[in-house]
Amino acid sequence: MISPLVRRRRLAAELIRLRDEHGYSSARVAAEIGVARQRISRLENGHVAPDLDEIMRVLQLFDVDQQRWQQIMTIAREAQERGWWAKYADEMGTRQALYANLEAGASEIREYQMVYLPGLLQIPSYTEARVLMDRPDGATYSHARALEARAGRQRMLERPGGPQYGVIIDELAIRRFAAPAPVIADQLDHLALVGHERQTITIRILPIAAKIRQHAVSRSAFFTYRYPDPHDPVVVAVDTVTDDLVLTREADVNRYLDLYAKLQDAALPPGDSLDFLAATAEEIRRSTHNE
Repeated sequence: MISPLVRRRRLAAELIRLRDEHGYSSARVAAEIGVARQRISRLENGHVAPDLDEIMRVLQLFDVDQQRWQQIMTIAREAQERGWWAKYADEMGTRQALYANLEAGASEIREYQMVYLPGLLQIPSYTEARVLMDRPDGATYSHARALEARAGRQRMLERPGGPQYGVIIDELAIRRFAAPAPVIADQLDHLALVGHERQTITIRILPIAAKIRQHAVSRSAFFTYRYPDPHDPVVVAVDTVTDDLVLTREADVNRYLDLYAKLQDAALPPGDSLDFLAATAEEIRRSTHNE
């Protein structure tokens, strides 16, 4: 399954391109096909799932050839789909559902984490600790279901033809515990294990004392996504305190791709990173045992 969100963004770009080619405004398109101008604006912003009849009316308006018709209608149908994460919406929350959406069908995922250890590689005890800590006051949902939802996202990495996944973990996320010490030690061991065993996963540690080109420190965690269709946008998701920003504008995306490259250059090589994780896990266990 391809990310419905990404296909909505792709459809939006195709619709804008069509009317620009014919010199139409969005208001004129709306008037010609008999819908409200706001409806066309929302479609062109990728904010709503498309109505296939409306899309066909747009294609008829511009007398689109058969090949392009089939291509755009395929994109529109994929933009309508509901992913597996929909049934976990309450447990996952809008943020996890957003990431599950973006991960669907991705060919490459890159991530920079500065506070937490990466969700796609979390062990259940670490996830459970964070779910219980982050659960809003008064929430009644089952954290067991939240763990199931997290496991569903992790299975995406293991699907046939799944994405290449690379993550840069800031040393701060390792040294400042976001879960009990024994859980952190087990989590670091797990990261070292999957880094050794799974060729599609690359883990790098960014030391606190690392020298980054142009002092390019990141203000927040972020993710980049690429998809098999080269015409689909490269997507960046930025983790903020309250919401997550989803960026597809080329200039915005390129800033994050450049930042990731600088962080990667400053990080430890993969082999040294895995050794660091294993050694730190052992250090935590010794420290805990001596307390």
